[in-house]
Amino acid sequence: MNVHLADWIIIVFFLLASIVISIYLSRRAGGSTTDFFLSGRRLPWYIAGTSMVATTFAADTPLAVTELVAQSGISGNWLWWNMLFGGMLTVFFYARLWRRSEILTDAEFVSIRYSGRPARFLRGFRAVYIGIFMNSIVMAWVNLAMVKVLEVMFPDLRILGLEGVSFIGMEFSSHLIAVGGMLVFVAAYSAISGLWGVTVTDTFQFFIAMGGSIILAVAALGHVGGISGLQEQLSESAWVFDFFPVVEGGEQAVAATGMLRMTVVALIAYLGVQWWASWYPGSEPGGGGYVAQRMMSAKDERHSLFATLWFQVAHYAIRPWPWIIVALAALVMYPGEADKGATYVMAIRDLMPTGLLGLLLAAFFAAYMSTMSSQTVWGASYIVNDLFRPFIKRGAKERYYVGVSRVTTVVLMLFSLVVTTQFSMISDAWRFILACSGGIGLVLLLRWFWWRINAWSEISAMLAPYAVYPILVFRYNLNYESILIIIVAWSTLVWLVVTYLTKPSDRDTLESFYKKVHPGGAGWRPVSESMPDIKGDTGYSRLFVNYICGCLMVMFSLFGTGKLIFGEFLHMGVYFSIALIAGGVIYYNLSATDLGGTIKH
Repeated sequence: MNVHLADWIIIVFFLLASIVISIYLSRRAGGSTTDFFLSGRRLPWYIAGTSMVATTFAADTPLAVTELVAQSGISGNWLWWNMLFGGMLTVFFYARLWRRSEILTDAEFVSIRYSGRPARFLRGFRAVYIGIFMNSIVMAWVNLAMVKVLEVMFPDLRILGLEGVSFIGMEFSSHLIAVGGMLVFVAAYSAISGLWGVTVTDTFQFFIAMGGSIILAVAALGHVGGISGLQEQLSESAWVFDFFPVVEGGEQAVAATGMLRMTVVALIAYLGVQWWASWYPGSEPGGGGYVAQRMMSAKDERHSLFATLWFQVAHYAIRPWPWIIVALAALVMYPGEADKGATYVMAIRDLMPTGLLGLLLAAFFAAYMSTMSSQTVWGASYIVNDLFRPFIKRGAKERYYVGVSRVTTVVLMLFSLVVTTQFSMISDAWRFILACSGGIGLVLLLRWFWWRINAWSEISAMLAPYAVYPILVFRYNLNYESILIIIVAWSTLVWLVVTYLTKPSDRDTLESFYKKVHPGGAGWRPVSESMPDIKGDTGYSRLFVNYICGCLMVMFSLFGTGKLIFGEFLHMGVYFSIALIAGGVIYYNLSATDLGGTIKH
């Protein structure tokens, strides 16, 4: 495989376009930390939502989907499709509240919702634990995926004639050094323009990445003889085309030797617990991280809701199918390949002619860069707003904090590169994060709607898993699904007991929060009854209908698109009809009510 001049021209053009966008938007980011981290709260929904999608479109994502399809067929994607149920909760119940809170980061939320020293400790702890520790693990995972891409595309890569270098006991391969060079580039344009540059370049990069994925899927289908040829060559493994998992013990489970077969425990863990109980970047219960950052950056509450709704539609219903098609074709093209994730990159290497090869490489660079830029700007917002400003340097001018933000963005990226050297394989990192955050999800959901939740509730829910995780893993060697269920039950018990054994936030803090956010509901009645002049949100039954219809709309759009691709037009018509009806109900309810569910007069 040779990358020709035409390919390099396309790649360089893509990189130049990204930096030009950032330079053009740099003036918008320099006025204050609100401008740098939240785009001055002026993002339209389509930019904010597309930026969310682009951030989750990392270099590792198509590789991970390829592995899931190889192991368990199309139904293997339920391991992440289940997150839709939590994401749609964010759309209709939480997006407006995040925008209404007028805070800079989701870590700052604790300072307006809780009181006293526990709140102060929690804010700083979240900045370190999530903004640095968890964030660095995620970024290292993405870095390693990009290393794998370069290893397949440029197996003989040398930097200054060397295969790699050692530094203070850490090994930097030539491919990791190349990834480091990309990080420097990403750090440069992120530091220049803040979230304005990140979100606009995200949008540009998303269309490049999505277009490249579609081109590769078309080429892969052509190579294996189209859909009919694909189905014929995989006829002995027809289970790979099924959309739904089988619960082990049924009749199909015997015949479906490779299909995703869920035990009852696994079914409960993935479809009944994981999506609401665990914290994970991009899928936080109730929203959080860079998703909350985009919601808080939106022009108003309506733009916040529509940005998050577009994210769910694009993330689950539109984006996966090109990856799935390539993954299925790769089963035919590379049947004996041990590293199934790498076969996605092999398809690029073997199928793309000059010019298109450069476009596909640019698409991978786009996916990588959009994720890393968002992760670093989001992580830097934690460090500056929730650690540096309140604990290290108070009362400085806004331009000073913007300068610190820019430096922090670069330092965080370089730190992620160092963390990457400490891993050879982190394919189970997401399971570790989901298990060790088990139980925090319910606190994150209820803290908006139940006055009794306090800072100790959140602290205990974050720490409780670590008391039992080593025992479950190293002594009893349980599987992930069992560990998750046990940790969620344990953590929930711990934080409920702690909540009732500790004092609630002081009355002034609770009343101030309710006055600003006014979420309404029975959970705030002890506070709202003393504030009759503040009108809380109502109409939660309509919001719940919107939630159910949102899940139906996205899921049946996903399935309908699949049936269209496989030529099953009757099923396609049924699925798209259900999606349209669900979308119509949402449109009617949003037109007839305000975002809080109250009927318009």
